[in-house]
Amino acid sequence: MHPDIDTIRITEEEIASRVAALGAQITRDYEGKDLILIGVLTGSTLFMADLVRRINIPLSFDFVSVSSYGASSKASGVVKILKDLDEPVESRHVIVVEDVLNPAMARRLAYLLDLLSARKCASIRVCTLLDKPMRRRALGIDLEPDYCGFAVEEEYVVGYGMDYLGRYRSLPYIGTLKPVIYGGG
Repeated sequence: MHPDIDTIRITEEEIASRVAALGAQITRDYEGKDLILIGVLTGSTLFMADLVRRINIPLSFDFVSVSSYGASSKASGVVKILKDLDEPVESRHVIVVEDVLNPAMARRLAYLLDLLSARKCASIRVCTLLDKPMRRRALGIDLEPDYCGFAVEEEYVVGYGMDYLGRYRSLPYIGTLKPVIYGGG
């Protein structure tokens, strides 16, 4: 375990098992359809890479970068596209792949879904590794994932693509940081 990690919340083995199950479900749901997965940079990259290897039908994928944070770790409320898609999505079945769905990310995801909808996709669904539904629902945000790896508590987690100030993305598990790292105790 990395010395900055307080607790491992989801192990590497649990992640691999759940990603395999999501891949099998998506395979069943999209058999015979023109599927494109769109990963939201940068947090989704590890999840997306593992997920596409577990989907056993022809597909393509692309990435988009949507910012609501800027250089800080708190959402600014301003959403903007930093990197747009290279692949066309018109008349295609789209799954947007996110690392975590929480209130801050829900704002940027809603913006992205509206943008994709205007591009006339055949369908749009959301796949997230982590869902933090408690606070999102309490705030009246009705965006729900179609595919979810794990529902988790409202705590700051890192690893498997998720970061704190650009660090810890490469950890193969998901864990919480020691409070001393982020000034929480």
